[in-house]
Amino acid sequence: MKIFFYALRSYDELIFVRKFHEQYSFDYDYTEEYPSLENAHLADGCEAISIITNTMYPELLDEFYRHGVRYISTRSIGYEHMDLEYMHRLGMRGAHVTYSPNSVANYTIMLMLMACRNIPFIMRHAEEQNFTLKGKMGKELSTSTVGVIGTGKIGETVIRHLAGFGCRILAYDPYPKKSLDGIAEYADLDRIYAESDIITLHAPGAAGNHHMLDSSAFGKMKDGVIIVNAARGSLIDTAALISAIESGKVGFAALDTFENETGLYYLDHEYAIMDNHDRAILNSFPNVILSPHMAFYTEQAVSDMVGNSILGLLAFEKEDNNPFEVTR
Repeated sequence: MKIFFYALRSYDELIFVRKFHEQYSFDYDYTEEYPSLENAHLADGCEAISIITNTMYPELLDEFYRHGVRYISTRSIGYEHMDLEYMHRLGMRGAHVTYSPNSVANYTIMLMLMACRNIPFIMRHAEEQNFTLKGKMGKELSTSTVGVIGTGKIGETVIRHLAGFGCRILAYDPYPKKSLDGIAEYADLDRIYAESDIITLHAPGAAGNHHMLDSSAFGKMKDGVIIVNAARGSLIDTAALISAIESGKVGFAALDTFENETGLYYLDHEYAIMDNHDRAILNSFPNVILSPHMAFYTEQAVSDMVGNSILGLLAFEKEDNNPFEVTR
């Protein structure tokens, strides 16, 4: 099989492609460009392509199919950017990847701790040599109630790590896990909203979860609640979040992702005039952390993302049972 990698970063992902090329039997080529109608021809002669979280819309899928592509793997857990229904209509098959849940779980807890202890405010003052205590008193994670929405691999890992802090943990998921009995208490969303000091999101970006946290949800929460999102930006209604921060309903928002970030992150905009008003407003608040979708970014996770993308595509060729295939 020959695989063409799109949006492949030469400073990290390419290193792992070369490593796995020595381990598995496949040919490859790559570009650092995202797939488009203009560069789809680069995959000519390749049965498979590996992409990242860029939209694979029908016209683009038609073009890749015309060039002989039959398999597409996204180097991400989420796959809502792939039009699977249209792919299947064409006779194409799709896959996603799994990667170390510790990466996002570690980052999530870091964001919680930074929010609890007002770290951005403390560090800004420290840079100005203002070492006073006024306005810098934090809260202890250990005495907080944490609501974890979504208990897939990452959410479960967050819960297991949080257990070491001694905090009370509430959890929500349509499919509760018996393995979390005695560690977290499953509850409905209304109860999580009402009782949690901290709410962290680990749900997929499926259509049914769009704007899960909206003005109605914020209205049910404690005053001063901490919101953490290292999952999908679409889970939060940004306008509602901004209003909740301004009213004091949300005491701190620690966000690794927010809606309408497409075309923004993983690119250098140092000298650009940004036209993303939501980010500008959020970034202006002293009680907001806005990191550039970095929670996943560890050596282990990148290795897993590249390696499992390759394994998923090779499994299609071998007609093996494919643990990475996505069908809906």
